[in-house]
Parts: sequence; structure tokens; C-alpha cells
Amino acid sequence: MAEPEFTATGVRIGKRLRSLTRAGQVRISDGRLRLLTSYGSEIDSAPVQAVRASRPWFAPEDKALADLNGTRYSLTLGDRDPSPGQSGPPSARRFIEAVRRAAGHGG
Repeated sequence: MAEPEFTATGVRIGKRLRSLTRAGQVRISDGRLRLLTSYGSEIDSAPVQAVRASRPWFAPEDKALADLNGTRYSLTLGDRDPSPGQSGPPSARRFIEAVRRAAGHGG
């Protein structure tokens, strides 16, 4: 199995007004985006080419939206411990860029 192209842990994942997990995981690997609970159970997954990722203009920098299989999920990707030596864009922006990069590699 290849190294994940993007992984974020401690992600709050919600659907509409309902919180699905407060400490979930978002992972892009093998051409798929996976949303996982804190226990590693899959909430949803889809090929990255079929995922639409965006950042709402009115939301804080750590918020992103992901549309998978016709369902819109809200993601709060707080950057609590950034990788050493990495100061860069907020996690939501890195997530959106990773989705676009992964989709470009596949098509």
C-alpha cells in the first residue's frame, strides 16, 4: 500500500447540523478520499475525481466542505500540531490542494 498523499487527524466531521465525530481522520491514498471515525471505521469514501472540496468564504480558515457520493460533509481541520518546520497554509487549504492534486494525477 502506498504512503497516504494527505492525512489529517483530530478532524471534526459533520453532516448537516449533526456531528459525526469530533476526532476523526481524513485520508487521501490510492486515489480515494476516506473519512474515518476516531476508531478507524469508515464514514464515507469516494474516488478523488468524484470529490468536490471547497472552503466556504464566510467560515474560519480551518473549515472545509467535501461532497462525497452526493453528501456534503463539513470538516474542521484544526492545525493543533503542525509538522516540524512547516508553517504554511491552514489545514483546510492543504486539504483542498491535496484533493485537487490527487484528482489531477488520476486523470
